[in-house]
Amino acid sequence: MGKSTLMHCLAGLDTVTSGEIHLDETEITRLKDKKLTRLRRDRIGFIFQAFNLLPTLNALENITLPMDIAGRRPDAAWLNRIVETVGLADRLGHRPNQLSGGQQQRVAVARALAARPDIVFGDEPTGNLDSRAGAEVLGFLRRSVDELGQTIVMVTHDPVAASYADRVLYLADGRIVDEMLDPTAEQVLDRMKDFDARGRTS
Repeated sequence: MGKSTLMHCLAGLDTVTSGEIHLDETEITRLKDKKLTRLRRDRIGFIFQAFNLLPTLNALENITLPMDIAGRRPDAAWLNRIVETVGLADRLGHRPNQLSGGQQQRVAVARALAARPDIVFGDEPTGNLDSRAGAEVLGFLRRSVDELGQTIVMVTHDPVAASYADRVLYLADGRIVDEMLDPTAEQVLDRMKDFDARGRTS
């Protein structure tokens, strides 16, 4: 199983062939489609590597879309804080084709966080950002954990991004092969080099 496939299964976007996935007390692999859709909408945020923005909607409409579908009004103060943090304040009226790849990634990050979900999954969430913008987004994700009690699960090949985490799990050939607590970028990079030398990670 690849890392992106794992993330999609954990978030209830893909179905598993065996095993169970629990979100708190809820075993999501047994949920019927309607309940699973509601759980994803209300409790899970997902930052897609390919953005998954709707081309006919502007940035603000893309950000608030999940809440609009749910019939919920966004918390204006929280939404403003997210928009400021990801640096989109002057681009909210622009459609995806009028935004750079990095700006589209910021819209995707803001959309995932806007409804204050219990857990946010990020598939290379800073992969299309320059180092400064990436650091801002990672810092914001870190604060959402520390200050709001959110859970972030992120797939990344970037040692700097991994260093923002409390815990790093290393996957190879679909299995967890190692873990690290309170990592630094240097420690993550050294461990990755060690795995690469042994041919254990892609």
